[in-house]
Amino acid sequence: MARTSMRPALIVGEGPVRTCVGCRARAAKSELLRVVSGRDTHGQAAVVPDPDATAPGRGAHLHPTSACYDLAVRRRAFARALRSDERLATEPVGDYLASLAAAPST
Repeated sequence: MARTSMRPALIVGEGPVRTCVGCRARAAKSELLRVVSGRDTHGQAAVVPDPDATAPGRGAHLHPTSACYDLAVRRRAFARALRSDERLATEPVGDYLASLAAAPST
């Protein structure tokens, strides 16, 4: 029987695959940063990083790079992916990514 799906077959043992909301590329879940809808330090609705992937609720995934973050912000992809009707601030994710870039690698 021929495959009717245009998606490539997943290799067994590869693990869960998610799509980056910025670049729209598929990648292993372990390579992406999960983000969720939450509150920033001022109590405003915001997209917040969930690096441990343990926060409750709907999540979206993003490559932990400033390029993918910028694409997601420009495309307004966070609110759409998180199915939020309210405007979400994206600065907490940007600040988190900046702290990752500034951290010395070991």
